[in-house]
Amino acid sequence: MRKVTTPIQVRYQETDQMGVVYHANYLIWFEIGRTAFVESLGFQYHEMEAEGVVSPVIDADIQFKHPIRYGEAATVETWLESYNGVRTTYGYQVLDQAGQPAVTGTTQHVIVRKTNFRPLSLKKHFPQWDQAYQRALHGEAQ
Repeated sequence: MRKVTTPIQVRYQETDQMGVVYHANYLIWFEIGRTAFVESLGFQYHEMEAEGVVSPVIDADIQFKHPIRYGEAATVETWLESYNGVRTTYGYQVLDQAGQPAVTGTTQHVIVRKTNFRPLSLKKHFPQWDQAYQRALHGEAQ
């Protein structure tokens, strides 16, 4: 399975009154990791959006192991958890600066027409993405 690691520097505005990263910010970090994963395959979301297609989150699951604090370094590991040509589930692990898992989770996505939010098949509409996702899911080189 292909994994992409993205460094994150915790910024002050991402923390709450307890001095730890506010829980919703981990979803932003997931998005940063997901974007890096897509780019590592040679694609960019704006190419899809130029064709009037977007990829909304339809499900998110997140587990908090321990907090990360302001000033600490973190990394987000991102991979394909599952993919069937229509639905894509990305897996994430946010590691603290000691390399220990602080947060884990998944997000599930589909692609839809921006004008009406009708679902589309990634396999049919973006066959290059489909092929790259199949290779990444099975750990094949790009």
